[in-house]
Amino acid sequence: MQSEWCRKRVNILGVKVSAIVMRDATTAIETWIRERTPNYVCVTGVHGVMASQQDAGLAHIHNMSGLTVPDGMPLVWMAHQLGFPGVERVYGPDLMLEMTALSARHGYRNFYYGGSVTTVAQLKETLERRYPGLNVVGAISPPFRPLTAGEDDELVAQITEARPDIVWVGLSTPKQERWMKTHVGRIGVPALVGVGAAFDFLSGNKRQAPRWMQRNGFEWLFRMGTEPRRLAGRYLRNNPAFVCKALAQIAAPHRYPQTYAETLITKMG
Repeated sequence: MQSEWCRKRVNILGVKVSAIVMRDATTAIETWIRERTPNYVCVTGVHGVMASQQDAGLAHIHNMSGLTVPDGMPLVWMAHQLGFPGVERVYGPDLMLEMTALSARHGYRNFYYGGSVTTVAQLKETLERRYPGLNVVGAISPPFRPLTAGEDDELVAQITEARPDIVWVGLSTPKQERWMKTHVGRIGVPALVGVGAAFDFLSGNKRQAPRWMQRNGFEWLFRMGTEPRRLAGRYLRNNPAFVCKALAQIAAPHRYPQTYAETLITKMG
Protein backbone atom coordinates (compact mmCIF):
# COMPACT_ATOMS: atom_id res chain seq x y z
CA MET A 1 0.00 0.00 0.00
CA GLN A 2 1.14 3.53 -0.73
CA SER A 3 1.50 5.94 2.15
CA GLU A 4 -1.34 8.38 2.79
CA TRP A 5 1.02 11.18 1.71
CA CYS A 6 1.48 9.57 -1.71
CA ARG A 7 -2.27 9.29 -2.20
CA LYS A 8 -3.00 12.91 -1.28
CA ARG A 9 -3.77 15.19 -4.19
CA VAL A 10 -4.09 18.91 -4.66
CA ASN A 11 -6.82 19.94 -7.09
CA ILE A 12 -5.31 22.43 -9.54
CA LEU A 13 -7.92 23.56 -12.06
CA GLY A 14 -9.55 20.14 -11.96
CA VAL A 15 -6.33 18.15 -12.29
CA LYS A 16 -5.54 16.28 -9.09
CA VAL A 17 -1.78 16.60 -8.67
CA SER A 18 0.00 14.34 -6.19
CA ALA A 19 1.06 16.30 -3.11
CA ILE A 20 4.50 14.74 -2.82
CA VAL A 21 8.27 15.13 -2.92
CA MET A 22 10.74 13.11 -5.01
CA ARG A 23 11.29 10.47 -2.33
CA ASP A 24 7.55 9.78 -2.17
CA ALA A 25 7.49 9.16 -5.92
CA THR A 26 10.40 6.72 -5.92
CA THR A 27 8.99 4.92 -2.87
CA ALA A 28 5.63 4.50 -4.60
CA ILE A 29 7.23 3.11 -7.76
CA GLU A 30 9.38 0.69 -5.78
CA THR A 31 6.25 -0.44 -3.90
CA TRP A 32 4.47 -1.17 -7.18
CA ILE A 33 7.47 -3.16 -8.39
CA ARG A 34 7.60 -5.17 -5.19
CA GLU A 35 3.85 -5.86 -5.21
CA ARG A 36 3.61 -6.28 -9.02
CA THR A 37 0.66 -3.89 -9.22
CA PRO A 38 0.30 -2.09 -12.60
CA ASN A 39 0.21 1.72 -12.37
CA TYR A 40 1.14 4.72 -14.46
CA VAL A 41 2.73 8.05 -13.59
CA CYS A 42 1.82 11.32 -15.28
CA VAL A 43 4.62 13.88 -15.08
CA THR A 44 2.70 17.09 -15.66
CA GLY A 45 3.17 20.84 -15.70
CA VAL A 46 1.25 23.84 -16.96
CA HIS A 47 0.93 22.32 -20.44
CA GLY A 48 -0.77 19.17 -19.13
CA VAL A 49 -3.10 21.10 -16.84
CA MET A 50 -4.11 23.53 -19.58
CA ALA A 51 -4.60 20.75 -22.13
CA SER A 52 -6.91 19.10 -19.61
CA GLN A 53 -9.09 22.24 -19.58
CA GLN A 54 -10.14 21.45 -23.14
CA ASP A 55 -10.04 17.66 -22.89
CA ALA A 56 -12.06 16.01 -20.12
CA GLY A 57 -10.66 12.63 -21.12
CA LEU A 58 -7.11 13.83 -20.50
CA ALA A 59 -8.11 15.27 -17.11
CA HIS A 60 -9.63 11.91 -16.23
CA ILE A 61 -6.39 10.13 -17.19
CA HIS A 62 -4.42 12.42 -14.89
CA ASN A 63 -6.88 11.92 -12.06
CA MET A 64 -6.93 8.13 -12.34
CA SER A 65 -3.14 7.73 -12.38
CA GLY A 66 -1.08 6.05 -9.70
CA LEU A 67 0.70 9.38 -9.39
CA THR A 68 0.42 12.71 -11.20
CA VAL A 69 3.59 14.48 -10.14
CA PRO A 70 4.17 18.27 -10.26
CA ASP A 71 6.80 18.67 -12.97
CA GLY A 72 6.71 22.49 -13.07
CA MET A 73 7.27 25.15 -10.43
CA PRO A 74 3.92 26.89 -11.13
CA LEU A 75 2.15 23.72 -9.94
CA VAL A 76 4.34 23.62 -6.84
CA TRP A 77 3.56 27.27 -6.05
CA MET A 78 -0.16 26.63 -6.59
CA ALA A 79 -0.03 23.65 -4.24
CA HIS A 80 1.55 25.83 -1.57
CA GLN A 81 -1.15 28.47 -2.01
CA LEU A 82 -3.88 25.83 -1.74
CA GLY A 83 -2.70 24.45 1.60
CA PHE A 84 -0.02 21.89 0.67
CA PRO A 85 3.22 23.61 1.76
CA GLY A 86 5.36 20.47 1.68
CA VAL A 87 5.01 19.83 -2.06
CA GLU A 88 8.22 19.89 -4.08
CA ARG A 89 8.89 19.67 -7.78
CA VAL A 90 9.25 16.15 -9.21
CA TYR A 91 11.03 16.92 -12.48
CA GLY A 92 10.71 14.19 -15.10
CA PRO A 93 14.42 13.83 -15.99
CA ASP A 94 15.36 13.85 -12.30
CA LEU A 95 12.76 11.19 -11.51
CA MET A 96 14.16 9.06 -14.31
CA LEU A 97 17.70 9.45 -12.96
CA GLU A 98 16.62 8.65 -9.40
CA MET A 99 14.84 5.48 -10.47
CA THR A 100 17.64 4.51 -12.83
CA ALA A 101 20.10 4.69 -9.93
CA LEU A 102 17.78 2.53 -7.83
CA SER A 103 17.36 0.15 -10.76
CA ALA A 104 21.10 -0.36 -11.04
CA ARG A 105 21.30 -0.96 -7.30
CA HIS A 106 18.33 -3.33 -6.98
CA GLY A 107 18.19 -4.98 -10.41
CA TYR A 108 14.97 -3.40 -11.69
CA ARG A 109 14.37 -4.08 -15.37
CA ASN A 110 13.94 -0.96 -17.57
CA PHE A 111 12.33 -0.55 -20.99
CA TYR A 112 12.26 2.58 -23.17
CA TYR A 113 9.28 3.45 -25.38
CA GLY A 114 9.42 6.57 -27.55
CA GLY A 115 11.97 8.83 -29.18
CA SER A 116 13.97 8.13 -32.31
CA VAL A 117 16.17 5.07 -32.75
CA THR A 118 19.25 7.27 -32.42
CA THR A 119 18.00 9.05 -29.30
CA VAL A 120 17.09 5.81 -27.53
CA ALA A 121 20.45 4.26 -28.39
CA GLN A 122 22.24 7.32 -26.97
CA LEU A 123 20.01 7.29 -23.90
CA LYS A 124 20.76 3.63 -23.22
CA GLU A 125 24.50 4.11 -23.70
CA THR A 126 24.59 7.22 -21.48
CA LEU A 127 22.63 5.72 -18.61
CA GLU A 128 24.43 2.37 -18.69
CA ARG A 129 27.75 4.20 -18.54
CA ARG A 130 26.59 6.43 -15.70
CA TYR A 131 24.95 3.61 -13.73
CA PRO A 132 26.96 0.37 -14.00
CA GLY A 133 24.76 -2.67 -13.63
CA LEU A 134 21.68 -1.01 -15.14
CA ASN A 135 19.48 -3.63 -16.82
CA VAL A 136 17.79 -2.29 -19.96
CA VAL A 137 15.68 -5.14 -21.34
CA GLY A 138 14.34 -3.46 -24.47
CA ALA A 139 13.41 -0.35 -26.40
CA ILE A 140 10.89 0.59 -29.04
CA SER A 141 10.90 3.74 -31.18
CA PRO A 142 7.33 3.85 -32.54
CA PRO A 143 6.39 5.60 -35.78
CA PHE A 144 4.81 9.05 -35.51
CA ARG A 145 1.60 7.78 -37.10
CA PRO A 146 -1.01 5.83 -35.11
CA LEU A 147 -0.26 2.12 -34.86
CA THR A 148 -2.53 -0.44 -36.48
CA ALA A 149 -4.24 -2.94 -34.19
CA GLY A 150 -1.81 -5.63 -35.35
CA GLU A 151 1.21 -3.43 -34.70
CA ASP A 152 -0.07 -2.56 -31.25
CA ASP A 153 -0.61 -6.24 -30.40
CA GLU A 154 2.95 -6.95 -31.51
CA LEU A 155 4.24 -4.10 -29.36
CA VAL A 156 2.36 -5.39 -26.31
CA ALA A 157 3.76 -8.87 -26.88
CA GLN A 158 7.31 -7.53 -27.16
CA ILE A 159 7.08 -5.54 -23.93
CA THR A 160 5.37 -8.39 -22.09
CA GLU A 161 8.04 -10.85 -23.17
CA ALA A 162 10.80 -8.51 -21.92
CA ARG A 163 9.20 -8.48 -18.41
CA PRO A 164 10.23 -4.95 -17.44
CA ASP A 165 9.58 -3.45 -14.05
CA ILE A 166 9.47 0.09 -15.48
CA VAL A 167 8.54 1.31 -18.95
CA TRP A 168 9.77 4.85 -19.55
CA VAL A 169 7.44 6.53 -22.05
CA GLY A 170 9.08 9.36 -23.96
CA LEU A 171 6.22 10.76 -26.02
CA SER A 172 4.64 14.20 -25.90
CA THR A 173 1.57 15.24 -23.91
CA PRO A 174 -1.20 14.14 -24.36
CA LYS A 175 0.02 11.20 -26.46
CA GLN A 176 2.01 9.57 -23.68
CA GLU A 177 -0.78 9.87 -21.12
CA ARG A 178 -3.29 8.27 -23.46
CA TRP A 179 -0.86 5.49 -24.33
CA MET A 180 -0.22 4.69 -20.67
CA LYS A 181 -3.91 4.65 -19.76
CA THR A 182 -4.80 2.27 -22.60
CA HIS A 183 -1.84 -0.06 -22.03
CA VAL A 184 -1.44 -0.18 -18.24
CA GLY A 185 -3.84 -3.13 -17.96
CA ARG A 186 -2.64 -4.90 -21.09
CA ILE A 187 1.05 -5.32 -20.41
CA GLY A 188 0.96 -5.73 -16.63
CA VAL A 189 4.11 -3.68 -16.00
CA PRO A 190 4.28 -2.30 -12.45
CA ALA A 191 5.22 1.23 -13.56
CA LEU A 192 4.62 3.12 -16.78
CA VAL A 193 6.19 6.56 -16.41
CA GLY A 194 5.57 9.32 -18.97
CA VAL A 195 8.63 11.56 -18.96
CA GLY A 196 8.17 13.59 -22.16
CA ALA A 197 11.39 15.27 -23.28
CA ALA A 198 13.55 13.43 -20.72
CA PHE A 199 14.83 11.08 -23.42
CA ASP A 200 16.21 14.04 -25.38
CA PHE A 201 17.65 15.73 -22.29
CA LEU A 202 19.33 12.69 -20.77
CA SER A 203 20.69 11.44 -24.09
CA GLY A 204 22.32 14.83 -24.65
CA ASN A 205 20.29 15.67 -27.75
CA LYS A 206 18.77 18.76 -26.12
CA ARG A 207 20.10 21.15 -23.50
CA GLN A 208 18.37 21.48 -20.15
CA ALA A 209 17.76 24.85 -18.57
CA PRO A 210 20.23 25.86 -15.85
CA ARG A 211 19.15 24.81 -12.38
CA TRP A 212 18.57 28.40 -11.27
CA MET A 213 16.08 28.85 -14.10
CA GLN A 214 14.36 25.59 -13.19
CA ARG A 215 14.09 26.55 -9.51
CA ASN A 216 12.67 29.99 -10.29
CA GLY A 217 10.11 28.95 -12.85
CA PHE A 218 11.92 30.23 -15.96
CA GLU A 219 12.57 26.89 -17.64
CA TRP A 220 9.81 27.64 -20.14
CA LEU A 221 11.71 30.74 -21.28
CA PHE A 222 14.88 28.74 -21.85
CA ARG A 223 13.05 26.03 -23.78
CA MET A 224 11.16 28.56 -25.88
CA GLY A 225 14.47 30.22 -26.73
CA THR A 226 16.02 26.93 -27.84
CA GLU A 227 12.94 25.68 -29.77
CA PRO A 228 10.92 28.79 -30.68
CA ARG A 229 9.12 27.37 -33.69
CA ARG A 230 7.84 24.34 -31.77
CA LEU A 231 7.23 25.80 -28.32
CA ALA A 232 6.57 29.54 -28.59
CA GLY A 233 2.89 29.10 -29.43
CA ARG A 234 2.37 26.66 -26.58
CA TYR A 235 3.97 28.83 -23.91
CA LEU A 236 2.54 32.14 -25.09
CA ARG A 237 -0.93 30.59 -25.19
CA ASN A 238 -0.83 28.46 -22.04
CA ASN A 239 1.15 30.49 -19.54
CA PRO A 240 -1.00 33.67 -19.39
CA ALA A 241 -4.17 31.57 -19.40
CA PHE A 242 -2.84 29.45 -16.53
CA VAL A 243 -1.97 32.52 -14.46
CA CYS A 244 -5.47 33.95 -14.93
CA LYS A 245 -7.19 30.67 -14.08
CA ALA A 246 -4.88 30.02 -11.12
CA LEU A 247 -5.60 33.44 -9.63
CA ALA A 248 -9.30 32.81 -10.09
CA GLN A 249 -9.02 29.49 -8.26
CA ILE A 250 -7.09 31.08 -5.37
CA ALA A 251 -9.78 33.77 -5.15
CA ALA A 252 -12.62 31.21 -5.20
CA PRO A 253 -11.12 27.91 -3.98
CA HIS A 254 -14.55 26.35 -3.35
CA ARG A 255 -14.83 25.75 -7.10
CA TYR A 256 -12.16 23.04 -6.81
CA PRO A 257 -12.64 20.91 -3.67
CA GLN A 258 -9.47 19.88 -1.87
CA THR A 259 -10.77 17.28 0.58
CA TYR A 260 -8.86 14.02 0.87
CA ALA A 261 -12.08 11.97 0.95
CA GLU A 262 -13.23 13.57 -2.30
CA THR A 263 -9.92 12.62 -3.93
CA LEU A 264 -10.25 8.96 -2.96
CA ILE A 265 -13.87 8.77 -4.10
CA THR A 266 -12.90 10.24 -7.48
CA LYS A 267 -9.99 7.80 -7.89
CA MET A 268 -12.10 4.76 -7.01
CA GLY A 269 -15.08 5.85 -9.10
